Amino acid sequence: MPIQRGRASTNNRKSARFSLPETELDGDWLDAHDTIDGPAPKLRTEVTEEFPRSIISFNASPDIGFDRSINAYRGCEHGCIYCFARPSHAWHDLSPGLDFETKLFAKPDAARLLQTAFTNKRYSPRPIAMGTNTDPYQPIEASYRITRQILETCLVARHPVTITTKSDRVLRDLDLLSELATHKLTAVAISVTSLDSRLSRLLEPRAASPGKRLAALNKLAEAGIPAHCSVAPVIPCITDQYLEAIITKAAETGAASAGWIALRLPHEVAPLFREWLQTHFPDRAGKVMSIIRSMRQGRDNDPDFGTRMRPNGVWADLFRTRFRLACKRAGLGKPQFGLDCSLFQPAALEGQMSLF
Repeated sequence: MPIQRGRASTNNRKSARFSLPETELDGDWLDAHDTIDGPAPKLRTEVTEEFPRSIISFNASPDIGFDRSINAYRGCEHGCIYCFARPSHAWHDLSPGLDFETKLFAKPDAARLLQTAFTNKRYSPRPIAMGTNTDPYQPIEASYRITRQILETCLVARHPVTITTKSDRVLRDLDLLSELATHKLTAVAISVTSLDSRLSRLLEPRAASPGKRLAALNKLAEAGIPAHCSVAPVIPCITDQYLEAIITKAAETGAASAGWIALRLPHEVAPLFREWLQTHFPDRAGKVMSIIRSMRQGRDNDPDFGTRMRPNGVWADLFRTRFRLACKRAGLGKPQFGLDCSLFQPAALEGQMSLF
């Protein structure tokens, strides 16, 4: 399949992971498609509204820093080729490739479901993480505003919430985030992968440019919102050259802390990323994958608790040391947000239940 402008994936194959029935077209017939039907039309983003029974996802993973999260959307128009959430589309018989970028799902009932959860007498507050699977500020948030409604609910109930995003659209909710921060109820992390806009367009075709992300970090910090820079993912021989410079820029914006995450390639992400490498960086594709495997116990991906988020080996140690020294020089520390759960007041939602 030819490269489509504004899309990262080069194919739309469905997953065979769940042994779903597949139809394989003959190769000669595929070659004749353009001749018979003409070029394929430009892929357009489709949004389907879905109405789940609950909105908070709980987890007991021992190696991540939160036990609950909310994803207002499924699929992500940012289209980051390395996104570890791509395999989730396979659960619905959709492709982790182009379907993940173009067939999106929105949950317009999210705020109401959150209110219901908060007013349950058995609910105990702990910070809710947003942006853990798909970006809460991807382009369709501009029209759906589901993330904003969730923040409004958290503010009324005085419930802590964190955000991770690659978009400067987060600034549209600066009013809510500032008030949440006043009560120690929020922190925002912005992921910066490189400082090269051209490379960013290849990796993350519909995400904000690196410059816009850094500017957003600056505005968040100026507004008194705890701002965190996530250098993620670090991709050997592709983005790692920017590691120190990103840390320096983040410190200049006023970010309070920084972290880094090595590239992960679960399930269908590995072949998608390999194809991307062969398309854009064929000269170093083999070296990139060799280094990744050296950090993942000889595999494309290491799913084991404890090591999946903390790679090992010489290269991993090198990246870890480089990051630590860069943070030391820039004066950036580890995230210590200290969000306050003691202010939680679900009774305040009683007058809000009919708003969404």
